[in-house]
Amino acid sequence: MSEDRRTAERVVIVGAGMAGARTAVALREEGWPGAITLLGAESHPPYDRPPLSKAVLQGGHGGDASAGSEGGASAGTEGGASADAVTGPAGATSLGIDFAALDVELLLGHPANALRAADRLVVAGDTVLPYDHLVIATGADPVGLPGSETSPGVHVLRTLDDAERLRPVLAAGRRIVIVGAGWIGAELTTAAREAGCPVTVVEATGRPLADALPAEVTAPMAGWYEEAGARLLTGTRVAAVESGGVLLGDGSRLRADAVVVGIGARPATGWLAGSGVELGADGSVRADERLGTSLPDVYAVGDCASFPSARYGERLLIHHWDNAFRGPVTVAARIARCAEETPVYDPVPYFWSEQFGRFLQYAGHHSGGERLLWRGDPAGTSWSVCWLRDGVLTALLAVGRPRDLAQGRRLIERAARLDPERAADPSVPLKSAAV
Repeated sequence: MSEDRRTAERVVIVGAGMAGARTAVALREEGWPGAITLLGAESHPPYDRPPLSKAVLQGGHGGDASAGSEGGASAGTEGGASADAVTGPAGATSLGIDFAALDVELLLGHPANALRAADRLVVAGDTVLPYDHLVIATGADPVGLPGSETSPGVHVLRTLDDAERLRPVLAAGRRIVIVGAGWIGAELTTAAREAGCPVTVVEATGRPLADALPAEVTAPMAGWYEEAGARLLTGTRVAAVESGGVLLGDGSRLRADAVVVGIGARPATGWLAGSGVELGADGSVRADERLGTSLPDVYAVGDCASFPSARYGERLLIHHWDNAFRGPVTVAARIARCAEETPVYDPVPYFWSEQFGRFLQYAGHHSGGERLLWRGDPAGTSWSVCWLRDGVLTALLAVGRPRDLAQGRRLIERAARLDPERAADPSVPLKSAAV
């Protein structure tokens, strides 16, 4: 493609979260000379979502590089994105990107309504944007419950405005019911208890993090809630959210001053209906190995996109900060160069979370059938779990053992085989267990 032609072309990025903002930056880093328009549904300038569940709720400020996920687990600044430590909630989440200096047009408060692919147009209310290349980076929307949209005092935590509405509730020490004991539920519980709120957590499955980790790994985590002074009800279904509490599946009620629903998120792709963009059963955009979609010159990145992983032999949908930060590099290279020159996108998934005074990190992917190998005592404050398939390390969860995570991530990347006896000894550096 000639330089003159590229200069005349426009990239439209729909979604101004981490994935969208990072795509704009990566395009300029690749030397893209054409126009870039970043379209955001919210009125706020692009910000980092992960601190919402911790720093913003507590009225602090960002700059903490210890944790992260686009989908709501607490996050920081790995990989070069700047979360400026500016006093106040908005400053706590700032990406520190000067879009004017990058010559990136920001259109905020413009949620996309439709994609007219045949005409190469994105529709956002009364605004219609032509594109030569389109990047879908609309993230994910929180899953609700019956009554959650109409009952007063019900909260989700996905946006800065959500955090601003919830923060005074915590500051006042209100009685809170949290629905869901996943990653976001654990972090919300941590923040609420640190604020002095009485907290009851309702989980439909029999244990915390049931969708993420096997039962033997989550077994010690149930006790973390009790240690923090929170009440955890497992195997308890919420039938509906009501004013002043929740209606449980058995007909009983839990009273609360506020209810926070944290039961997961779905890709925000409803606006693509009828566009020709292929979606999966989970609602995600089905991207290819270089994050292209079923339409020419249309790409997808971040929480809204699934991609095939040769490393793990299945399609992955990753709702975490690291994926939202790394995927845009592939998309920008594909747009600025050509598909043949772009490396395949097949990362080792990674995320981290801070909850109940513990620092959790996870790298890799496990799907069942792997051998579990423990490093350390799960009753203690520092331990790890390795997943091995045919002796090869495929995933690792580290609780208070960041060195295990750093070494394990590199071992996973090169499909290293471990000596099980040495790997099970927490006094042996994990890298020294490779054979």
